[in-house]
Amino acid sequence: MDEDDAHGTVRLVSKEGDTFEVPVEIAKLSTLVMTTLGEGDDADEDDIVEIPLPNVKATVLAKVIEYCTHYKDEPMTTITTPLKSNRIEEIVQEWYANFVKVEQIMLFELVTAANFMDIKPLLDLTCLAVSVYIKGKSAEEIRRIFNISNDFSPEEEAQVREENQWAEGAPKK
Repeated sequence: MDEDDAHGTVRLVSKEGDTFEVPVEIAKLSTLVMTTLGEGDDADEDDIVEIPLPNVKATVLAKVIEYCTHYKDEPMTTITTPLKSNRIEEIVQEWYANFVKVEQIMLFELVTAANFMDIKPLLDLTCLAVSVYIKGKSAEEIRRIFNISNDFSPEEEAQVREENQWAEGAPKK
C-alpha cells in the first residue's frame, strides 16, 4: 500500500445519490474501487475521487462499509469447502456471524452489492449465510425464498423427482 492510501479518501455514491466518504485503504477491499482508483493516477492528490455505485442502495452501502472497516482491523477467517459445520458461528468469527443476521432482503442485497463491488470475502460470507438459510428446505420453500415460479407441470415435476431420487436421500416408498 502506498503513502496516499493511508491518508486519502474516496467518495462512494449510492443508487439514491447518498455519498459516503471512506478511507481509501478500506474502500480498496473492493476490486471495483481499486480498479477505478488505479485509472485516475494523473488526478490531483487532493481531489477526492467519486465512485458511483448505481446498483447499491444507501442502506446496503452503509453495511458494506461497516464490513470493510471491520475487516481491515480483524480479517475474516477464510471460508473453506467443504464446510466443517452448518453453523456460521463455527466457521467465521462471532462479529461476522452476527453481521449476516439480517432480514432476508438485506442479505440478498448484500450478496448483490458484494458481487457488483467485487468484495470476495463479503461475497463468500453472504453466500455462506444464504446456503445455511436454505439448507434442508424443500424445492417449494426455496422457490418461495427466491421468488422463482415453478415451470414444471405436476407430471414433469414427478418425472424429475423420480430421475433425481438419488439426490434426495433414501428412496421413497
